Amino acid sequence: MITVKISARVNPTETEANVRTAVKRIFPLADLTYNKTDDIGLWGLVEGTTGLEGLGHFHHLLREKEIIDTARTQFEVGMSKNADSISFRISKFVAFVGCLNFPADEESLGSLHVTISADSSFELQRLMEWLAPPTEKGRILFEPDIEDVEST
Repeated sequence: MITVKISARVNPTETEANVRTAVKRIFPLADLTYNKTDDIGLWGLVEGTTGLEGLGHFHHLLREKEIIDTARTQFEVGMSKNADSISFRISKFVAFVGCLNFPADEESLGSLHVTISADSSFELQRLMEWLAPPTEKGRILFEPDIEDVEST
């Protein structure tokens, strides 16, 4: 089973609604919650979860913005030691306008933090091939169907 967890800090200069919008523009099916993280309510955290079905729009954006190779590199860099999860960042500011960008470092106002977990390394590998399949000269070599991602 694929599990996607998203979190984003809400800074004093931001509204909870804007941070929620940034997350929803990339992961529209995510169930979101908000938690204040300090005593006076200046800082907060928007957190969300979704499953494989919640990655559909993200999948579409990777192709629309032609950043499949960049995404694949981010997934490989962010893979856990036991190869059953990947973690990466998405620019919160860019996500707010419905686009994708993988920042090199944490942004000054924070990024969207995404962790995708699978039941096995095999399942995670299939997910990566579906989200960001191998390419050659900008052309996708093969791409599994979404139905082939999760183990049965």
